[in-house]
Amino acid sequence: MSVTEDLQARVVTALKAGQKKEVQALRFLLSELQRTAKDSGTTLSEDDELRVLRKARKSRLEAAEAFRVGGREELAVKEEWEADIIAGLLPQELDEQALLSLVDTAIAQTGAVSVKDMGRVMSIVMERGGPQVDGKTASRLVKERLST
Repeated sequence: MSVTEDLQARVVTALKAGQKKEVQALRFLLSELQRTAKDSGTTLSEDDELRVLRKARKSRLEAAEAFRVGGREELAVKEEWEADIIAGLLPQELDEQALLSLVDTAIAQTGAVSVKDMGRVMSIVMERGGPQVDGKTASRLVKERLST
């Protein structure tokens, strides 16, 4: 089942349960996926769909932080709630220890010795870890390993 099909099924379930806020959030995600597919002119692969969801989650978390800084706690809570819904649709991310192991393997494979080699290492980490890798965490770990 694709991410889009899963979202559509969740919309139906939420509609039947009378969860208006959840229906609204899920429909917005569906429209983001459909817009991205239309813009690209092709059907999205599952990786592409997950990329769109990750981007949507990241933007919700950034918005929540901005609202909090601006003193709008109620809007920050709403954005975080939507980010949590999106997180429930994404595959479980690797924990930091597993990610660190992947980073070390990529560093050994590429022979990287400095931060200048970060791009090669990151491409291997992201390729092997796929949708289970948080790019921001991976980047931090690669930078830490190559800086020492």
